[in-house]
Amino acid sequence: MSKVSAFPPVVGLPACMRMGDYTHFHGVGAKYVAAVAEGAGALPVLLPALGESQDVDGLLDRLDGLLFTGSPSNVEPQQYGGPASAAGTLHDPARDATTLPMIRAAIARGVPIFCICRGIQELNVALGGTLHQLVHEVPGKLDHRSRKDVPLDQRYNPTHAISLAPGGFVRALAGGSAEAMVNSLHAQGIDRLAKGLTAEASAPDGLIEAVRVKDAPAFALGVQWHPEHKTAMQWPLSRAMFAAFGRAVAERAARRRPAAISHAAQ
Repeated sequence: MSKVSAFPPVVGLPACMRMGDYTHFHGVGAKYVAAVAEGAGALPVLLPALGESQDVDGLLDRLDGLLFTGSPSNVEPQQYGGPASAAGTLHDPARDATTLPMIRAAIARGVPIFCICRGIQELNVALGGTLHQLVHEVPGKLDHRSRKDVPLDQRYNPTHAISLAPGGFVRALAGGSAEAMVNSLHAQGIDRLAKGLTAEASAPDGLIEAVRVKDAPAFALGVQWHPEHKTAMQWPLSRAMFAAFGRAVAERAARRRPAAISHAAQ
């Protein structure tokens, strides 16, 4: 396991709000924490789902990047004008209220963001796009859900190929390859792409699998698959994405606090 440097960039991971046996918890999956620390060389900091009470600008002053994680919950359809969810759908309004304004503010301020699974869906909604709530029920679309009849770790094995957009950022990270294999563990996906985004990759059924924020002043990438899992972190593209994110947050850290780091290192 690699060590985080003595003065690492700081990456915030917005938490989900979950109900435990007796009370609510703010939580982030350990795989995301490990991927930020080891893949991006940054210090992961968990951000509670404080919603409208969160001082977003004050928080962004203290961060060098943000990773928006996957989650069992879905963005509430009222956030993008969609129909009511199917009965039993898990939602997290506290997370929605925290992440959607945070994404918009981070992009505007040039804070690097990396959005994974629910994160790419939040990114699309935050910028005005819509979602398919049940992709497997959309005519012509594949079933992108994970298999529940195999052990958990095996669900993160490569499932299908994605086509990488010519001249795109993700294709460059893939060394110019036209395709890559990814895992698939989601029921929702992008329907109408937000005007501020450009598609970077797509599944065989045309579902958008990666996006980039157009004209963003810093790293701003979203992917529908899970590059953070230990299985996927063995793939060159996963490592390249986290390394690129790590460079972006390190550059912001160097601009944001060079004097403090120099003084502390003496």
